[in-house]
Formats: sequence, C-alpha cells, structure tokens
Amino acid sequence: MSNIRITKQFSFETGHALYGYDGKCRNVHGHSYKLSVTVIGSPITDITNVKLGMVIDFSDLKKIVKEEIVDVYDHATVFNKNTPHVELAHELTQRGHSVILADYQPTSENMVIDFAAKIKARLPENINLHSLRLQETDSSFAEWYALDN
Repeated sequence: MSNIRITKQFSFETGHALYGYDGKCRNVHGHSYKLSVTVIGSPITDITNVKLGMVIDFSDLKKIVKEEIVDVYDHATVFNKNTPHVELAHELTQRGHSVILADYQPTSENMVIDFAAKIKARLPENINLHSLRLQETDSSFAEWYALDN
C-alpha cells in the first residue's frame, strides 16, 4: 500500500520575548502563529474498520495537536526560563497570566523542534510525523522535517 501524507493546519496567538537579542524581538510581543502538521502512513485497508481508507482521522490528529500545542500555547507568553525573564514570568503568573517557561530561547526554530517532539510522542505506532511548518508572520516561518532529523 502507498504511503500518504496528511496535513492539518492550526492557528494560535502566543507572546514571547528573546532575551539578549539585538533587535525589536527582545521586547515582549506576540504573533498569530499558523502551524501545519503533516503525518505519513498507509491508509487503513481493513474493511471492518470504521476509518477504512484513512491514514489517520483528521479529528484524531486535531485532538493530539490541540492538547499538546494549541490549548497550551494559545494566549500564553513564552519565556526562556534560563534568563532573567523568569522574574517577569513569575510576576505575570501571580497576576493570573498564562506563562510557559521553556528550556530554550523561544524562537520559531526552537518552538518547532519542541512541538515535533510533543506530537511524535502521541502519534499511533503506524503513523510518523513527516513535517511541521510554524509560520510566525505572513512572510516568515520555520520548518522541521523528519528526514533532516
């Protein structure tokens, strides 16, 4: 049976700041992120399976990505916990804001690596993560491909 790639797209709003950066992104700001998740596998051929002909039900993929990424990052602010931004993060958290303290500088590049690990860990055995594309602005995005990793 042929391998088929299935892609589902997601949107979420997230703030971040890049500690030590020499440009405007050192300031706390936000983006309307668009995440494209592509998985690869063979369509189900078991005629008794209700998901006959599907690689993965889009709703199953949606559940994984929403639980691991969208519901966590949407309207949250991400800071590198290994920087003085941790103080600001604690203050915002005390004031009821949603804050994520990451082990990395929260660039699109590092976020897409993190997202890949989280999604891969939840996929069924017969489904592989093929690629992710995290679009930060209309003209800027980071991509992760399994073949490169």
